[in-house]
Amino acid sequence: MNGKFENILIACITEHKENVYRLAYSYVKNSEDALDIVQDSIHKAFASSDSLRNTASIKSWFYRIVVNTSLDFLRKHKRIQVVDETMLESFAQGSEDVYSNIDLEKALDELPTMYRSIITLRYFEDLKIDEIADVLKENSSTIKTRLYQALRLLRIKMIDEKLEEVK
Repeated sequence: MNGKFENILIACITEHKENVYRLAYSYVKNSEDALDIVQDSIHKAFASSDSLRNTASIKSWFYRIVVNTSLDFLRKHKRIQVVDETMLESFAQGSEDVYSNIDLEKALDELPTMYRSIITLRYFEDLKIDEIADVLKENSSTIKTRLYQALRLLRIKMIDEKLEEVK
């Protein structure tokens, strides 16, 4: 690996460290696992740096590594979610919810992975459609279609949950 690329990669990782952690956390819902995924992703990025042809796309290339590492983690652990202390405290009797949009979070978790990835990258990581297409190695029009489908599914889930609360 040449020194110039190494510096660009380090700058990218440093600049986006909070976003990358949040992205990993959105998949695994556990801080230690998210940190492991980020660390593993950094290792993979340095190890596979020869595969990157254009340093202009380094951000989406690194995000793709994080998404794939997160998905690999979920496959290996068969989607078992360990509840961390923050989550336990939020359910403790007499305490307020930590998440103001817990219904939205629950609905997001129930979405199929391909939709959840797109929603997370678009609205929580603020990536553009073309960047999401780059990260997920899909066509931009496919990403748009899936984004609208995901939003429709979320809307239906949120409406259904609100109706259940009324009953």
